[in-house]
Amino acid sequence: MAAYGLYTHIASNKVRSMVLLAGLFVLIYVLVFAGALIAEVVLDSDRPFDYYIIAASHDLVKAFPYATIASAIWIVIAYFFHQNLIDAVTGGHSVTRKEQPRLYNLLENLCISRGIPAPKLKIMESDALNAFATGLNQRQYAITVTTGLLKSLNDQEMEAVLGHELTHIRNGDVQLMVIAVIIAGVVGFFGEMFFRIFFQSNWRFSGGGGSGSSSSSSSSSSSSSSSRDSKGGGAIPIVILAIALIMLAWALSLVVRFALSRSRELLADAGSVELTKNPDAMISALRKIENRGELEGATSAVMEMCIDNPREGFADLFATHPSVDSRVKALIQFAGGRDPGRMKSLGPANEANTGGPQSRADGPAPPPATPPRSPWGKVLSPWGRR
Repeated sequence: MAAYGLYTHIASNKVRSMVLLAGLFVLIYVLVFAGALIAEVVLDSDRPFDYYIIAASHDLVKAFPYATIASAIWIVIAYFFHQNLIDAVTGGHSVTRKEQPRLYNLLENLCISRGIPAPKLKIMESDALNAFATGLNQRQYAITVTTGLLKSLNDQEMEAVLGHELTHIRNGDVQLMVIAVIIAGVVGFFGEMFFRIFFQSNWRFSGGGGSGSSSSSSSSSSSSSSSRDSKGGGAIPIVILAIALIMLAWALSLVVRFALSRSRELLADAGSVELTKNPDAMISALRKIENRGELEGATSAVMEMCIDNPREGFADLFATHPSVDSRVKALIQFAGGRDPGRMKSLGPANEANTGGPQSRADGPAPPPATPPRSPWGKVLSPWGRR
């Protein structure tokens, strides 16, 4: 799908995201099939490879409606109670206008200027600099910010962060991320359950085919016993296949979650600039937040929803967000922003967006770059043609 401008990129991303989320449901059935393979081996560990594949396929057909219903129930539970779970993990709590007049005014000004219903506001008591949006419908939408972020960012930077989170809500990113985390949680839960059942069950690849078969095998002829042995031997390859399927499903569920998150952060940054008309504020906020967003005790699923996630894997493969450098570079190229550089220390919240003498770590700011051709299409800006 060709994409020209911000909103067509959003539509294109949503289509790809729905395909990815449909793939997550497929992973659930892959896990069910892997579980059926293990169950068939546990019941009879002396059968040929083809027997287990056919038997597990029949089991999958029988279990298909139950797996679908169980997944649907889990999604319904998460739909109504996911915010409670997130608040329990992060310690976030709702605040009133009297408690946080500055935050309310900044958010309402953004929402009124674009006719957007204002989400709820929540505060998390933490020195970390971070924020995230949650919710699956208009009544549930909420933006949570840390107390450290409120203290460290000035009004323009705080407005840019709120615009970033509002864009996640406007673009449907929040719903997709919550659903992806919910389904990936199902994949992880069943994967761990299968591994526990498999490794904690004390069974062996014996040739008896079960406890009741030892007595009956004593009355069998030696020729029929040797014929059975020659046709068996498929248990070990089947177990290896089942473990591989479980590991593949778990790994792919993580990859999908990372892809959903990484593909949206640049658009959310762009949406913030569209709302505030201030790319410098978004860049300055990112520089202040950089490497200061770790939420102690928060799960990886919560960190994936944050404006910045400092948790990364090897070679950036398992990083859920693009680097701050790449996000700043995109804002400079496509919005004409100015980079104040990495922050040595955070000045007071009322310091100018361009930073004081202690706000820079790498010399004077580079001049605004000339916007090149966009890698997304025949445009020079994600906000439209120029």
